[in-house]
Amino acid sequence: MQLSDVFLGLGEDTFARLLRSVSIGKLKTFQLYERVKTRFHLPKLSSETLRRAVPRLWARIAERDEEFASDVAQTVLVSHLEMIKAVLDELGIPHEDGFFPKDLDVTGKFPEGWQQRIYDKYRNVYSDAVVLFYINHLDWELAKSDRVFVPSPVAAS
Repeated sequence: MQLSDVFLGLGEDTFARLLRSVSIGKLKTFQLYERVKTRFHLPKLSSETLRRAVPRLWARIAERDEEFASDVAQTVLVSHLEMIKAVLDELGIPHEDGFFPKDLDVTGKFPEGWQQRIYDKYRNVYSDAVVLFYINHLDWELAKSDRVFVPSPVAAS
């Protein structure tokens, strides 16, 4: 599975909600503002221009442009580092302010049902779209999952 498959599996509505959750201030803090503006082909980067660009950006995801999918993921994730730290702490995954080394040993860190447990715990604390995306991103990046997690309707209600 590739990162674009995560976005595609979550759907265009979730993708739009993810882009609405982007913090322009955090992009500037992490010196990503100009890169995102350029990579997203936007003359100006704002909440409004991101919202209007969703259909065009979604089309690029649908083309399975993995470098672009990675840029979108980074844009969303740096906007939600507090949530990332909380989830990693909950799972007992060592990190430094939400970042971890690429060679991190995660053996035993993803017990059966962890995705639903994390979703249920954090979906009302943070944006449910962001929590769902991060669960899938973490599952893709560290657990090397080959499927997109979709929460159980019973547990999510």
